[in-house]
Amino acid sequence: MTITSPTDLVTERIDQLLADLDPRTTDDIAFRGHQYDLGLAWVHFPEGFGGLGLPPNHQREIDRRLKEAGARTADTPFFFGLTMAGPTIVTHGDEATKGIRLRRMFTGEDHWCQLFSEPGAGSDLAGLACRAVRDGDEWIISGQKVWNTLAHLANRGMLVARTDPEAPKHKGLTYFALDMTSPGVEVRPLRQMTGEAEFNEVYLTEVRVPDTDRIGEVGEGWRVSMTTLANERTTIGGGGSGAPQQGSGAIAEAVRIWNDGTTEQTPVHRDQLMQLWVEAEVLRLTNLRASQNRRAGNPGPEGSIAKLQFAEVNKRIYAFCVDLLGARALVDHDYTMRRSESLGLTGPPGSARKMFLRSRANSIEGGTSEIQRNILGERVLGLPGEPRTDKELPWSQVPRS
Repeated sequence: MTITSPTDLVTERIDQLLADLDPRTTDDIAFRGHQYDLGLAWVHFPEGFGGLGLPPNHQREIDRRLKEAGARTADTPFFFGLTMAGPTIVTHGDEATKGIRLRRMFTGEDHWCQLFSEPGAGSDLAGLACRAVRDGDEWIISGQKVWNTLAHLANRGMLVARTDPEAPKHKGLTYFALDMTSPGVEVRPLRQMTGEAEFNEVYLTEVRVPDTDRIGEVGEGWRVSMTTLANERTTIGGGGSGAPQQGSGAIAEAVRIWNDGTTEQTPVHRDQLMQLWVEAEVLRLTNLRASQNRRAGNPGPEGSIAKLQFAEVNKRIYAFCVDLLGARALVDHDYTMRRSESLGLTGPPGSARKMFLRSRANSIEGGTSEIQRNILGERVLGLPGEPRTDKELPWSQVPRS
């Protein structure tokens, strides 16, 4: 059959995948590997690297068809590979790196984490102190990273380290794909106020990393990391509060609690709920527009808009949920879980209280809300940046508190 359009090509490849393998009975790694080989992993990636070189909007149809056929959705440990490491490596990695890393991250044979922030360099990524020193065909890396989500489950890490302390701080960085099982890598979980330990701190003590695990050129780590961060912001912002009729997201949880009818419902509460619904719907539509305008595969600064709005709206919605539930949100903290089960819905145990606490992190992770406002002001609106006297100083001469 002659393929006459991208839609026909995608349909043919989906049909071939489902004819070759039944997702309900096939091992996940084998099924996802075949999906990758047919170009249906990241459809906007180049051919031979999990894609077909098509606009990313075709991915929605692929995901829909495969889900209907019984394919299992990628679980949480896939997140950093699919949304951040994959786009970064396909953009900046050499052919060998792309050939080795992309397929394994899509099948789930490799799980990834992000090793950017440090105790003394959170929002100021360019101020990081983790050092990488060249030793022949290897790099010796020492330092400490923190707030590394799911690092305890990862066997690969997106690592930015300082390779030239005499260069201006933005220009002396290099990006690596770290093997988390290497000698000298120690992961220590950090307990959160939700009771979970999804964040970690990672200690690197003279870890040897082959130069073949470098992503991008030496000294280009800042530019490479910007691709990672742009995709992170877009993903976090795009995961925001969907409209209630979609049955998911923070605003849907607020509507469920309201419709249950056992909470205090005043005209003020009704007005607050409607205002939050409007904000959540604006966020959803903004994400749709940004997605439709994105054709190259790498997002622009609009990701900061979505990320900033998602963080602020999400916190307000879950604060409203707790306020609506009153004492039940604190004393009977699995109330919303049991009510959701009685209504045939699903959700995490203690969702209202737990998500109220967890949402506090939304304005910090993926770049703080303050950083997003700076990005929007300087890069989108073209406003002058803050005056910096140390901008072109070598990192080793930059004053530190």
